[in-house]
Amino acid sequence: NQPGPRDHPIQCFIRRERATSTFCLYLGLTPSLQGQSDKLLLAAHKIRRATSANFVISLNPDDFSRASSTYIGKARSNFLGTKFTVCDGEPPHDAAVSSSNRSNRRIHSRQVSPRVPAGNYNIATISYELNILRTRGPRRMRCTMHSIPVSSVREGLDESNAPVRINGEPLILKNKAPRWHEQLQCWCLNFRGRVTVASVKNFQLVAAADPSRHVSPAEQEKVVLQFGKIGKDIFTMDYQYPLSAFQAFAICLTSFDTKPACE
Repeated sequence: NQPGPRDHPIQCFIRRERATSTFCLYLGLTPSLQGQSDKLLLAAHKIRRATSANFVISLNPDDFSRASSTYIGKARSNFLGTKFTVCDGEPPHDAAVSSSNRSNRRIHSRQVSPRVPAGNYNIATISYELNILRTRGPRRMRCTMHSIPVSSVREGLDESNAPVRINGEPLILKNKAPRWHEQLQCWCLNFRGRVTVASVKNFQLVAAADPSRHVSPAEQEKVVLQFGKIGKDIFTMDYQYPLSAFQAFAICLTSFDTKPACE
């Protein structure tokens, strides 16, 4: 569950299986022609209940049991699908995490004994703004990362070995506001070629910080997570520090839940 690198995004893609309500996250630019060589990182299964939707996240696309050693966590919606709670099966580590030598580590490293039941630790809250006036434009979302402090993107930190500690104000991410393209007559974001199909699901997240938090303008413009459609049931997901693959995947999964009140 290590954060991504600071200087460049880790490029992944998500494949949606509608028949089984399953979502698989793979490392790589786009799916390979054979598909067998794609490196699976995480998988999720959507469970629709009367009052909510749950996305159960696992290392194994064939095992989504909370009792399993491959269980990672889940994202749970409210009744309207406007607010999601992301829960980790393990408690957040309240220790310094060096960002050096991270490239040598696995994207997710986790050892869970099958005999120890998974926990339910709230690490993030994702909220979608209600579109009461039915105005045109993309969904507006806000992510409060309870397990990531705002200091992780603050000015003046030594980027080579800046520690990430779980205390203080949480990092808040917001979707980057798109610009209206007069010629195309649509809202546009610069996905740098990684998104090719217009969709209300597409988004980019940046840090949302008030002046007292000393977050530089450059950090506030840096896209830490982008998600978008490139084909039928295929989406790209690019993330970087301070998000981990699990956190980024959980945020993207919330975009798949139908929320007509926000569109």
